Amino acid sequence: MSHKKLSFTLLKHPIHFLALGFGSGLAPKAPGTFGTLMAIPLYLLLQPLSLSYYLAVVLFVSLIGIYICDKSSSMMGVHDHPGIVWDEFAGYFVTMIAAPAGWVWVLVGFALFRFFDILKPWPIRKIDKSVKGGFGIMLDDILAGIFAAICLHLIYWAVN
Repeated sequence: MSHKKLSFTLLKHPIHFLALGFGSGLAPKAPGTFGTLMAIPLYLLLQPLSLSYYLAVVLFVSLIGIYICDKSSSMMGVHDHPGIVWDEFAGYFVTMIAAPAGWVWVLVGFALFRFFDILKPWPIRKIDKSVKGGFGIMLDDILAGIFAAICLHLIYWAVN
């Protein structure tokens, strides 16, 4: 995969603005981590929603992300450029489904999601390698979010 350097001028296009996480994906090192950090204040805005509304937002972010990531990737000519971080937003939001309140859990969710997104245990790595397009870009992060959510809830259950 080519990792061409991205320009801030890309942010002028609405698809790139969203795909690049409002600019967080332009970080020269660890753009996925910066994208996930950008997801935290957005999560905090969503946190007061009822579970059903929160799930609806997560579903919307995930489904629209398939289009956004596919279109941005195609326009750049690079499949799943590291700067595309909309999928990190969705993955972190999945991680935080029905998460306990408090900064500790926001940070535990962040750490768990980054762990699974970077490590990509089976079947995440297999899916990441074999499923292409916007769906593939989104799917591995959604799965990392599911793994992280399960662990977050198990940790919460274990300490309470």
